[in-house]
Amino acid sequence: MHPIERLRYVARASGAPAEVLVQETARALASFDGDPQGLVTACRRIVSRQPASGPLVWFAARVLTASDPRSEIWEAAGAVAADPTAAELAHALPDSATVVVLGWPSTTDDALARRGDLEVLVVDALGEGSGLVRRLLSADVEAVDVPQAGLGAAVAVGDLVVLEASAIGPSEALAVSGSLAAAAVAHHLGVPVWLVGGVGRLLPQRMWEGLRARAVSAAEPWDADDEVLPLELVDRLVGPCGPEPVEQGLRRTDCPVAPELFKGDVF
Repeated sequence: MHPIERLRYVARASGAPAEVLVQETARALASFDGDPQGLVTACRRIVSRQPASGPLVWFAARVLTASDPRSEIWEAAGAVAADPTAAELAHALPDSATVVVLGWPSTTDDALARRGDLEVLVVDALGEGSGLVRRLLSADVEAVDVPQAGLGAAVAVGDLVVLEASAIGPSEALAVSGSLAAAAVAHHLGVPVWLVGGVGRLLPQRMWEGLRARAVSAAEPWDADDEVLPLELVDRLVGPCGPEPVEQGLRRTDCPVAPELFKGDVF
């Protein structure tokens, strides 16, 4: 595939896992060796067209601030591909627990499929829940398809709520719509809430503000696919080191600041 076509593919991709987006972006950006301005433009275009992806912001920021961008492209892409978060989550989930999830979170999906002792209540966020239920049942994991109207009831009978963030800032995260309600109900009932991040999803304040401004619309937010989740409703952040207290997990933020990524949208 021609590099420009590959960039267009990434820009148009909807619902693709972060790992796929980063790997495709890496292959496209490798062709901009020796063209720093072209590299900046390409990174800005990808980030503007995938506004909710923390890993793409992290990836682009690392590439643009590196002394050797070409080497950094493959090093950063390799870190995303080797992300151990799913394995750490699978190991840490309580034995024989009833776990509540929303939609079809890709990292959480991999972890749940490894644990045949769990019961998973899948709330049908974005119409994706039934797909995850089929996937888990095929892996011999007990799973129940829960309509969105049953979100509160599911949380009430659950032992643990596991949400997945596409990006995490110092005090907020971006997660699938319904996450705020799930976390608020869980917090009220004393049900633990774990927020799954992973490599590339922790952003410093300046980068989080740029992503948030693009990803969250003030107009009719109830129709949006994603919403902002205050971290005060979260008990543990789950990343490459497994579940950690939120404050401790945030110390692992490693995204450099590359303000040029947010200097206007590129179409």
